[in-house]
Amino acid sequence: MASPLEWLGMSSITTSTTQTVQPARTVRGSVRLPGDKSISHRYAMLAGLAQGTSRLSNFSTGADPHSSLACMEALGATVVKRDDGVIEVTGVGGKFHQPTRDLDCGNSGSTMRMLAGLVASHPGTYTFVGDASLTKRPMQRIKGPLEQMGAPIDLTEGHAPMTVHGGPLKAIEFSTPIASAQVKTAVLFAGLGADGTTTLQEAVRTRDHSEHALRAFGVELERTKGAISIRGGQQLHAIDATVPGDLSSAAFFLCAALLFPDSQLVLDEVGMNPSRSALLDVLAGMGLQVKVLDLAEKHGEMVGTLQVNGPVEITGAEITGDLPALIIDELPVLAAIGPFTRNGVLIRNAKELRVKESDRIALVVQNLRAVGAVVEEFEDGLHVPGGQTLTGGVVDSADDHRIAMAFAIAGLRATGETTIHGAEAAAISFPEFFPLLRELSQG
Repeated sequence: MASPLEWLGMSSITTSTTQTVQPARTVRGSVRLPGDKSISHRYAMLAGLAQGTSRLSNFSTGADPHSSLACMEALGATVVKRDDGVIEVTGVGGKFHQPTRDLDCGNSGSTMRMLAGLVASHPGTYTFVGDASLTKRPMQRIKGPLEQMGAPIDLTEGHAPMTVHGGPLKAIEFSTPIASAQVKTAVLFAGLGADGTTTLQEAVRTRDHSEHALRAFGVELERTKGAISIRGGQQLHAIDATVPGDLSSAAFFLCAALLFPDSQLVLDEVGMNPSRSALLDVLAGMGLQVKVLDLAEKHGEMVGTLQVNGPVEITGAEITGDLPALIIDELPVLAAIGPFTRNGVLIRNAKELRVKESDRIALVVQNLRAVGAVVEEFEDGLHVPGGQTLTGGVVDSADDHRIAMAFAIAGLRATGETTIHGAEAAAISFPEFFPLLRELSQG
């Protein structure tokens, strides 16, 4: 079986590399983004369980979704990468095989949490492992609901390695204590194999890619205000689908466009899921001129082309209340460009940032200070005053892909060059990032 990195043509991303970003005058051009990471994960898992062969075009090039593909192979699915880039997944027809080795999730919390729910109803023992970063991330949040349904889970002090003891499950009614699409997905995926109808309630509505993906594979769901119900025992059927471009990857180039008044970018066939597109509202509020063209629905997901132009002035943003949960992955880059705004960027109610691939609040604060900014840190966020100048300097990604990319964007407006240690981490979600950035940046 090929490893996730072998699928991507990389033998290793463990060797630390640096990238140096030069100040730019503007950003211009057109780009087609790799497939959405969140959707790719879900399509890979459901295709692996389904009956028949699914054909997935524009599948994410990031290492994380390829960890999901590798795990599906370990569970008995057949995965083929065609010469034209299409991923073919022949599923197990509803019954996973007992794996002969641990399920290696690499750096992917999405793989570990969501797949735990999918295997929970299948008899057997499934041990999930990951890299050093993943073994620090909290897994207790899925242990609770899955054990209520009847799947005992062994954790190591609340973290991976994690063992799921699969078997018959009973449906439950569950209210998510935190806003987490991964927890929601774990429960819905477990509910797919449970006896009865599982109902999940969420106080803050999270991204709904799982609901769309389940329906695409033939599953009936019922949504009422604040709740989703799934009936157990439904069968999955293979699909042919094109994964839309990743909006979270687009966020970096959208923020780059925000930095320059004469910037012009076109981003083709980007996922415009309403549960994710709050980012566009934030950027428009900061001054970015955004047009959405050719909007269409594909397998329940909205897809469109983004045409953006830079603002005369970047105003700033206050990201508080329920909003941080909707744009949690984009917060580091929004904070990183905060010094260039007029009014600054305030982020609160975002404590979840501390348990991502790194403590992203602490790292953003550390690296902003390293390149010359003043910033105030809170337990649940940070405040970056506006009207500042970044001098450039040396920043450390701490092997976090979003930190590496966020400070590459900030470096475009610094007065000197910005050197990013651990730049190879970008391959986790966006291997093409640095070449594309060089292509679009104009000095």
